[in-house]
Amino acid sequence: MTSPEAPRTALVVGASGITGSAIVSQLLEDGGWRILALSRRAPAAHPQVEHVAADLRDAADLARALGGTGVTHVFFTAWSRQDTEAENIRVNGGMVRDLLAALSAEPVQHVALVTGLKHYLGPFEAYAAGEMPDTPFHEDEDEDRLDTPNFYYEQEDELFAAAARAGFTWSVHRSHTVIGHAVGNAMNMASTLAVQAALCKRLDRPFVFPGSETQWNGLTDMTDAGLLAEQMLWAATSPAGADEAFNIVNGDVFRWRWMWPRLAAHLGVEPEGFDTEPRPLEQQMAGVEGTWAELVAEHGLVEADLSRVASWWHTDGDLGRDIEVVTDMSKSRLAGFTGYRRTLDAFTAIFDRLRAERIVP
Repeated sequence: MTSPEAPRTALVVGASGITGSAIVSQLLEDGGWRILALSRRAPAAHPQVEHVAADLRDAADLARALGGTGVTHVFFTAWSRQDTEAENIRVNGGMVRDLLAALSAEPVQHVALVTGLKHYLGPFEAYAAGEMPDTPFHEDEDEDRLDTPNFYYEQEDELFAAAARAGFTWSVHRSHTVIGHAVGNAMNMASTLAVQAALCKRLDRPFVFPGSETQWNGLTDMTDAGLLAEQMLWAATSPAGADEAFNIVNGDVFRWRWMWPRLAAHLGVEPEGFDTEPRPLEQQMAGVEGTWAELVAEHGLVEADLSRVASWWHTDGDLGRDIEVVTDMSKSRLAGFTGYRRTLDAFTAIFDRLRAERIVP
């Protein structure tokens, strides 16, 4: 491990995304880091953050951009959604492989990789289709991977192989649904629900829960991006976090029938719960682009492209599940990570920030 006096250079891969931007903020708060932010788009300008522009799907471009950077710690948060899981495996596994190859001559100490609970549930195209571990999900059942192709497994295998060759330590962080602050993220339930509420208010509609009866009545949990960033930094700098996979959720559990009216109250809309069958947002919000354009013009909002602030498909997928998803956090608690978030507070803090930055009215 690096000594306290030695320079520490963090490379945040996917730095403009929901998790990557939270890691950048966490590193700035921690202090003592040189921060390299690798992304296609430059993240919010900050004098202590150096933007690295590189194509994660181009090995030569990565080698050009990263050679000689002196990276000591890598935080890999990026992924590229493909049409099939076979393509997800090829593309996303390849991005991890090529990035770590480009850093093979650098003094890398630790690589932290974000995956998720689809490690236990299966990928989108085979989601919860076969036998799964019982809930709550435990990391010590790790050796029993699902018998279905999964790009998370490919990413892990590329990470393990590179660590064996180069001698760095690693950590894997399996989050549930991540909520945070990032415009343009394809999977952010917090901004999606804030936008849904703004449109419902404008159209004089109730704030209708889009999901299943199981999700409405059953227990679930979530992951705040800031807490995920805290765990990744802890694992990257603590001996107890080395060469381990950790679940990461907020630490509380809730039922959507409890959460939904409280979110509605904060957003100023009338809640309506599950009734007979799911009512997906892709159907509820069909054809609202013109209404969003009106809100943008009237309130001077900063993002006119509705698809960059709301991802109906992803929230429908999460809330439409007909299975219970609850996650055990004992492993990292016992190892010394004690971070916690109350999910209701995480939602309302994000809603307030979205309003303050004129992303929603």
